[in-house]
Amino acid sequence: MLSARRLRLLLGSAYAPARRTSSLPDALVPPAAAGAGTTTRRRAGSGGGRDTLGRRLLSLIYPKRSAVVVLRKWAEEDKPIQKYQLNRVVRELRKYKRYKHALEICEWMTTQSHIKLLPGDYAVHLDLVAKVRGLASAQKFFEDLPVRMKGPSSCTALLHTYVQWKLTDKAESLMEEMSAQGWLRCSLPYNHMLTLYISNGELSKIPDLLRDLKRNTSPDEITYNLWLSVFAKKNDVIGAEKVLHQMEKDNVTADWVTYSILANMYIKAAYHDKAKEALVEMEKRVFKKDRIAYCSLISLHAGLLDEDNVYRMWNKMKATFRKMSNMEFKCMLSSLTKIGDIEEAESIYKEWELVSGTQDLRVSNILLAFYVKNDMMEKAEKFLMHIVETGVKPNYTTWELLASGNLRKNRMDKVLDCLKKALSRLEKWDPNVGLVKAVFTELEAMGNVEDAENFLVILRDAGYLTTEIYNSLLRTYVKAGKMPLIVAERMKKDNVEMDNETRHLLRVTSKFCISEVSPFIS
Repeated sequence: MLSARRLRLLLGSAYAPARRTSSLPDALVPPAAAGAGTTTRRRAGSGGGRDTLGRRLLSLIYPKRSAVVVLRKWAEEDKPIQKYQLNRVVRELRKYKRYKHALEICEWMTTQSHIKLLPGDYAVHLDLVAKVRGLASAQKFFEDLPVRMKGPSSCTALLHTYVQWKLTDKAESLMEEMSAQGWLRCSLPYNHMLTLYISNGELSKIPDLLRDLKRNTSPDEITYNLWLSVFAKKNDVIGAEKVLHQMEKDNVTADWVTYSILANMYIKAAYHDKAKEALVEMEKRVFKKDRIAYCSLISLHAGLLDEDNVYRMWNKMKATFRKMSNMEFKCMLSSLTKIGDIEEAESIYKEWELVSGTQDLRVSNILLAFYVKNDMMEKAEKFLMHIVETGVKPNYTTWELLASGNLRKNRMDKVLDCLKKALSRLEKWDPNVGLVKAVFTELEAMGNVEDAENFLVILRDAGYLTTEIYNSLLRTYVKAGKMPLIVAERMKKDNVEMDNETRHLLRVTSKFCISEVSPFIS
């Protein structure tokens, strides 16, 4: 017999309209590949199959392919190239983070005498240079701009670059120059600075910035949302509500982001009734274009453990959009595991396997994390086998999760095997210090000298050895009542300094019997 929850999901799927697979605008969807000598058919009554410049440019999926080659070929075919077409393509490419091809189109436009570029075009160009080639190239691009193009839009683009690189001094200096030129006539530069101060934790600078903003222009909903997030970050419910009242007083319309910030803050503060009211207001303000808002609603309802609204929003999203993305499946799986409905999570995962084809391990790892966290190691290992059977290679996170699960069961041989496999997936490791400490704590308690030595070798191969790691090794020898060999020499070779504890532990272990030489000691 079907559960009520399962029935709700099935009904939601049954009433969802048929979806097209592409998420691009119809006019920009790349044509299907055709065989040599064939032509693309037009559908009756539509231009959906036309060969357009936009289609050709957007079909350049791989970065190594050149947008300039496509533009030259189009021109050689005596077909017109209009600026508004290229601007639209650049906008779409930026939306899908295909910055290299967008930059190539911008650079090509600067070489065409018949295309008149405006300051806004150079602002977009500068932003793309920063994303593709870095800060220094963006600064050089700005310096080389014609004087008439160094206006509010290009300066704001450079300011945005400084904000992304968290360069407070450069950003503040540029704001002063823009103020002197009278170019701070809209809220966008101020919003960039708000973002910078929030990300850098420089919250004390925000009141003065807001006062300056109100002297020169008017705050918009983004300004208020950023201001609101400051209070939410401090869990200051009263302060956040004052910002909302000021927003209403200034006749600035709150959007779905406003209420998502409020709802999240109320959930953390355990103001569940207020959180529910905020979510009602949030949903009223969500439009079809606000796709990410649906995921936010699902996650926030899950934060309230409101499973009915989690299912309702999932079904609403599936009825609204053509195809669910990996991110949206991740959101739903995370929400289902948060409310503890593993049965439905497994069902959604099977659906993802059928429709996705991307084999994105970030989706799989959500289920794996649930199994590990809930001490379901047998199921976790079977799930890993299933992943491998589908042709997917487990990544670092997969093996680290399994290492953590095995650690709780004191299966040290499996822990070390998982960690070795995890580290083999990386070129450079950002050490999980907590996990390293937890492994050594267990090895110390057991007096497991052999595995401690093996773990040291794994960490050496990963390029992570510290004084504390060697001290952990020595404490393990103390627990086992054995004397380690050539520790001082090994530490010197590994460029690890001794501290007082190291020297004390060496003195203690020197009184014990000599340990057998580990085959891993070089």
